[in-house]
This record gives sequence, C-alpha cells and structure tokens, in this order.
Amino acid sequence: MNVTPNIPRLFTALAEWSACLVFILRLPKRSGMNKIALAVALLAALGVQCVFLEATGTLPLVYWFPCMGVAALLMLGLVWLCCDIKAIPAVYVTARAFLLAELAASLEWQIYYYFASAFHLSGPAPAAAFLIPIYILFFGGTYLAEELRKEPRSPLPDRPSELILPLAIALASFCIGNLSFVISDSPFSTGIVADIHTIRTLSDLAGVAALFAYHLQRSELYARQELDSIQNILRNQYVQYQQSRESIDLINHKFHDLKHQIAYLRAETDPERRSAFLDEMESEIRDYEAQNKTGNPVLDTVLTGKSLYCARHHIALTCVADGALLNFMSVVDLSSLFGNILDNAIECELRIADKSKRLVHLMVYNRKDLLFIQCENYCDAPPALEKDGLPRTTKADPDHHGYGLKSIRYTAGKYGGSMSINVKDDWFELTVVIPLNQNN
Repeated sequence: MNVTPNIPRLFTALAEWSACLVFILRLPKRSGMNKIALAVALLAALGVQCVFLEATGTLPLVYWFPCMGVAALLMLGLVWLCCDIKAIPAVYVTARAFLLAELAASLEWQIYYYFASAFHLSGPAPAAAFLIPIYILFFGGTYLAEELRKEPRSPLPDRPSELILPLAIALASFCIGNLSFVISDSPFSTGIVADIHTIRTLSDLAGVAALFAYHLQRSELYARQELDSIQNILRNQYVQYQQSRESIDLINHKFHDLKHQIAYLRAETDPERRSAFLDEMESEIRDYEAQNKTGNPVLDTVLTGKSLYCARHHIALTCVADGALLNFMSVVDLSSLFGNILDNAIECELRIADKSKRLVHLMVYNRKDLLFIQCENYCDAPPALEKDGLPRTTKADPDHHGYGLKSIRYTAGKYGGSMSINVKDDWFELTVVIPLNQNN
C-alpha cells in the first residue's frame, strides 16, 4: 500500500482558525469586544488551536476522530467568545466553518503533494510557499463571496431541529473524506495516494457546496418571510389611514356644528365674560382647521391622527412639509411611509421620562430635484447602528423586530430612493431621499 503523508497539524489549525475568522468578521461582535480585544482573542485562539492539534498528533489513530471533535469545539468556543450570537446559530456557523477548513486544508495539501512528488520537494519552505497564497486566496475569496451576497441580517437557524441537516452534511462529508486515513481496506476507502487526496477534497467540496446551498435556501426563505411581514405592515398602515380619515371627517363635522352653535349663542346672549370665552373657542377651532394643511390630503390625515396621539402623550410634534411634492406616490405607500416614520419616532419619545424633551420634527422639501423626507426626534440613549445601517434593537426578539424601518427602506426603494439613519448629539435623524425627475 502506498501511504500518503498526513496534513501537518499546524496547517489544519491555521485552516480552522481562518475559517472561523471568515464568519467572525461578518457577525455582530459581543458588547465590549473592540478591535484590540478581538485581536487578542483571535491570536490566543490561534495559539490554543495550534498547541492542541500539535500535542495530539502523536496519539494513536483511534483517537484521531475524537481529537477533531475537540478541535471543532474549540472553533465553537472562538465563535461564541467573539460574536453576539446564541448557541444554536453558533453551532451552525461552526459546522460551516469546520467543513470549509477541511476543504481548504485538503485542497492545499493535495496541490502541494502533487508538485512535491513531481519535483521532489521537501522541507518547511516549499510547504509554506504553497500554504500562504492558497489560504489567502481561498479564505479571502470565501469572505468576499459571503460579503457580496448582502444576505439578510439573520437567516441563521434558531431551533434545534434546524441543525439536524447541516450537522449531518458536515459529519457525513468529513467521515467519508477521511475514512481512507483510518481504514484503507473497505468498500468506501482506498490505499492509493492520488485517490485518497481526490476522495477527501471532493467529499469536502460536496459538503461545503451542500451547506452553501442550504444556507442560500434559508436566506431566500427568510427574505420572503421578511417581505411578507413588510407587506402586512403596509396593509395595516393603510387600514389605519382609512380609520383615521373617518375619525377626522367626524371631528371636522363636529367642529363645523360647533361653530354654528357658537354663533347662535353669541346672538342670544352677550355677557362680556362669555363673549371672551367664545372668542377663544372660535380661535382654537380656526387653529385646528389651519394645522396640518400640507397640500397632500393623505399626509394631512396621517399628521392629524399622529398629532392627536402626540398631544395626549405630551410629545411636541412639529412639521414643515410641502405635501404637493408627494403627489406621485400612492395612498398606500404614503400612509405606510409616514405612518412608520412617525411611529418609530413616537415609540422612542415615549421612553423618555422628561416630557419636556419629547420632541419630534418632520420636514418634507425639495433640493436639486430630490425629495427629502427628514424626521428628527430627541433620543437620550442613542442606539448603536448595525452593519446594515439599522439601529440595534434592545428587544428580546431581534429577529422579528425592525420591520417598520425595513418597510420605510422598502417603500423608498420602490421609487428609486434610499433611507439613511444618523445618530448625533442625542438626536436620531431618519432621512429618505427620492429622485423627483425619475418619478414625475
């Protein structure tokens, strides 16, 4: 039997550490994990991984599979230490990273062994000459491929049953690919050097491809569910708009009747005190009729409904808006867009104990053929922004939160626009920019 030298343990450790790094760089970091702390944790983990695999290299072959299991647990510990992630998604990420590391190590060693056999190469220098560029290209390319996909923030599994398939794929691929190193005389293994390398690399490649396809399906399913949730929000906002329209129409009728009653009372009696009181009431009615007249009836309706709510909860809502700029947008999109913008600001203000600081200001204006919708609200505890530009939620269920802001972004995107968020000096600023030329 022609026996091939095994992959050096240090090469395997470096591959496992690099695979973890690919995912750690893309995942949200733990609170307090700044760049220095992250670098220290990564270097310490690399040292532990190298020491462990090198120290167990002389153990009998029967301990090889258990040792690789411990190495996978060390990878899990590194992901758990660095990332703000729960146990189930951490196991899922580790399974992908472990199989990715196996493929990188196998592919690099297969290429090196082929050229080493052909040109009689030996020693650490030729091995490093192959290792460094191949690992850089492999893991750098994997990171870019993951980054360019711009997947949703949380397509990771959150139930134990969702781990069964990815763990089965990883385990089966690893066992089949490495069976020839443990048992060379079986229907599923071989003792031929070239075949051992090929089986291991192809098995790992199949496993990585299967896990990648599984992850893509999860991402697409998550995106569809997210879109359905956004559509539900749009429909709910439109229903709220219709209800507000009916309520405001009723209020307008009541005020109209009240004006006639005031006129009748003024004609019937003329005490000085009552006349002054009636003058004040009439002035308030005129003020109510004049407020929230932006030039767009949908925006007027949304603003009036939100103004009444803000008044009851001691929130100062001010608005400077040219509603005529919004006439190209549908009623559903307008009610959803401004409903979500104001709901997001109002929700923040309700958490402020000092009622004098509950401030919300909305602006709608035109600048260089661009429609700007800008909402500012006071925020005594500004949230941190995630990688996707959205605020990091403090709620218990982050995976099903934030659809209001995503709905705003979705609606802006329908008209070729974009949404941005800026947090500065205790103020939360949300800006939607939509090109007017394109839509008019």
